[in-house]
Amino acid sequence: MNTLALTDFHPGSPDFGWYVQNDNVMGGRSEGGFQIAAGELIFTGCTNTNGGGFSSIRTHALNLDLSAYAGIRVKVRADGRRYTWGIKTDERWLGKPITYWADFATVADVTTVIDLPFANFLPRFRGTMLDGPALNTCQIAEFALYQYDKTDGPFTIRLMSVEAYESVAGPAGFR
Repeated sequence: MNTLALTDFHPGSPDFGWYVQNDNVMGGRSEGGFQIAAGELIFTGCTNTNGGGFSSIRTHALNLDLSAYAGIRVKVRADGRRYTWGIKTDERWLGKPITYWADFATVADVTTVIDLPFANFLPRFRGTMLDGPALNTCQIAEFALYQYDKTDGPFTIRLMSVEAYESVAGPAGFR
C-alpha cells in the first residue's frame, strides 16, 4: 500500500504550524496545549463539558491535493479516550467554513496506527452535523485534532506521524 508521509515531527519533516484552539473561544472552560519533542507532537489538557467541552490543535493554512489517496493514517499513543481528526477545505455553509470530522478510538498506552478513510469524514459546522457537501480532497486547507468526546477530565495523545494512504484497508480502525 503506497503512502504519502505528511509529517512525522522529526527534523526536516514538514512543519504544519500547529496552534491551539480551545472552547474558551465560545465561553468554555477546557484547557489544552501541545509540545513537539523527538518525533512526536504531545497534545495534553483537560476538558470541561460545562461550556464547550473541547480542546483542539489545528494547522495553519495548507494547500494539499490528496485526491489520489483514500484516507489519512495517524500513528498515536493515547489514553483510551475518543478523538476526532478534522479536515477543512474551501467549502462553506451559509458563508462559514465547514470542517469534516472522523472520530477514532484509542487504546490506553498502546501505540496504534489508525486509518481514517475520507469516506468516513462528515461535514460539520461548529460541531453540528450538516447534510453536505461531501469532502473534496482536492482542496485540503487545514488539519485539526480534537478532544471532544463529551467527557470531563485530563487527556493526552501523542501524535507520531500523519500520512495519506492509497487503498482502503476497511472501515476506520486499528491496523
